[in-house]
Amino acid sequence: MKHINYKFSTSSTGFYFEGSISQLKKIVDQKYSVIITDENVFGHHEKRFKGWNTIVLKAGEEHKVQSTVDAVIEQLISFGSDRKTTVIGIGGGVVTDITGYVAAVYMRGINFGFVPTSLLALVDASIGGKNGIDVSVYKNMVGLIRQPSFILHDMSFLDTLPQQEWENGFAEIIKHACIKDAAMFKQLEASSFKTFQGKKKAISELVKRNAIIKTKVVQQDEFEKGDRRLLNFGHTLGHALENQYELMHGQAVAIGMAYASVISENIMGFKDAGKVTRLLVQYNLPTFIEFDKQKVFHVMKMDKKREKKEMNYVMLEKIGKGVVKSIPVSQLEKIISGL
Repeated sequence: MKHINYKFSTSSTGFYFEGSISQLKKIVDQKYSVIITDENVFGHHEKRFKGWNTIVLKAGEEHKVQSTVDAVIEQLISFGSDRKTTVIGIGGGVVTDITGYVAAVYMRGINFGFVPTSLLALVDASIGGKNGIDVSVYKNMVGLIRQPSFILHDMSFLDTLPQQEWENGFAEIIKHACIKDAAMFKQLEASSFKTFQGKKKAISELVKRNAIIKTKVVQQDEFEKGDRRLLNFGHTLGHALENQYELMHGQAVAIGMAYASVISENIMGFKDAGKVTRLLVQYNLPTFIEFDKQKVFHVMKMDKKREKKEMNYVMLEKIGKGVVKSIPVSQLEKIISGL
């Protein structure tokens, strides 16, 4: 079974592109493995979990909290899981986040891997080792960076993906194009969902391209001291909106990118804010919305990217080239309030 190993500071991750969940037994020992998934994935694919120790979580971001982690740990104890155990997150971003976090803290750290089942998880959430949970309205406030030992792609999971989850995933694909890949931005402009849905070769190639973009950024800056911050394009405002307004992650990031493009226009002289907004609309994503500025600014000020009265904000110099600029929080508030 072909795989590509990507090395990080203290470990490496084996990527199995265009694989199948049936190959999981070749990667891990089934006797010493526990799968973590959610009700949606389990409901659609129950037969695929036969013979595996499986923990089924309630689906949704609202369950990405400490009480879920505690319940998972109790189930691992009941299975007799020890330091030889591998936990495998099979699901979207919530499942991969919880799985990675549980694996890091259970018995001070056990092995883990992912089978991402949503487009968002394939191109973003499963990659890079960020594993965490939410506290109240603060996204990913608690967590750590620890790389999975493997990521197995089985594209057949996308066959049962709802349309809004395709939209959710394309927000992160557009983000990668904006910050790192002008050629992909043009490809997306010339395409639509029809180009990729139900076309295994096209979507597999797009997923692989995005997974490699993110992996290479993380390899160069695993612990987010520099360039990895580019991956937060659209996320500072997006995260502040996401839990307060119960938006999907991709919707929140899309809104964040629309605002960040205009902020880039104001501060960097970026000329293509309109192009970014049009591409988001093309993939059925929201752009500018009405929201309670005071409430959102309050959450933004708790963002991990803030340092004292400055915010490390990701902007675009041009399409395909993101930059991180330190902006006074007061200036940021003024620009966003004026939009």
